[in-house]
Amino acid sequence: MSDHFVHPQGICESKHVGSGTRIWAFAHVLPGAKLGRDCNICDHTFIENDVVVGDRVTVKCGVQLWDGVRLEDDVFVGPNATFTNDGFPRSKEHPDEFLQTVVRRRASIGANATILPGLVIGQNAMVGAGAVVTHDVPPNAIVVGNPARIVGYADTGKATRGAPASSSFPSQVLVHPTRVAGVTLHRLKLVKDMRGSLSVGEYSRDIPFTPQRYFLVFDVPSAEVRGEHAHYKCHQFLVCAKGEVAVVADDGQRREEYRLDSPDVGVYLPPMVWGIQYRYSADAVLLVFASDAYDAKDYIRNYEEFLAQVRKG
Repeated sequence: MSDHFVHPQGICESKHVGSGTRIWAFAHVLPGAKLGRDCNICDHTFIENDVVVGDRVTVKCGVQLWDGVRLEDDVFVGPNATFTNDGFPRSKEHPDEFLQTVVRRRASIGANATILPGLVIGQNAMVGAGAVVTHDVPPNAIVVGNPARIVGYADTGKATRGAPASSSFPSQVLVHPTRVAGVTLHRLKLVKDMRGSLSVGEYSRDIPFTPQRYFLVFDVPSAEVRGEHAHYKCHQFLVCAKGEVAVVADDGQRREEYRLDSPDVGVYLPPMVWGIQYRYSADAVLLVFASDAYDAKDYIRNYEEFLAQVRKG
């Protein structure tokens, strides 16, 4: 007895279907396709031969998974989302090998979204309804529009609806804890008078380490994302000297977003915290203090590798 379900009006030619998977009416799965356990393949879907679908994947009505598509565990694909696998299609002309599109685990693709060929949708990412994805989507990113642009990061609490201003915590609080392990917001001294304003901080007192390096980030197009890495050993302290910028901190279990919008507010990022900066205003100048001189080996630039290092402790 089969341990998966195929509707009487559905066609499943593959023998590689996991237990508990349900294939509904007018769906067609070709012989070479591989489907994991407990998947839900809804009405009017088509799955070609060179397709791999992980466990607990939901594919809603009207979706076609063409050769080269890879859906990892717990992926959701909304109604009529479109995958492509040939950047220059011609009738009756086929490439030697189709481009591979990978949707990492727990990512979601919204209804009517279009995914161009050869891209990677990062784990836990969210592609909005109707988005046209033309570039890789980073892990946890929320993208919308045509072409798709990052507008937020998943699971950051209030920040998913617009980051709270970092200056919103009480002025008398000098160090404000956050939900992310080791990350703190800092209120620096601010002096204002008729001659202008001055913000100041002291190393090892206001900034919790003695910097060996600083750098400035400016003239960043608003659509661009910077950071997207962690450090093994280096500590960082970020202050937006002018304008504003959003900072996402992620310890591998919790993720939170902060908006640096005042030169008397800084955020401390300890080692082994994944950091992202985006939503730069046109006039933004981000000042970053670092505890160590530049060392390329100290960077973790792949989010999967970062999570693996966190699990190893």
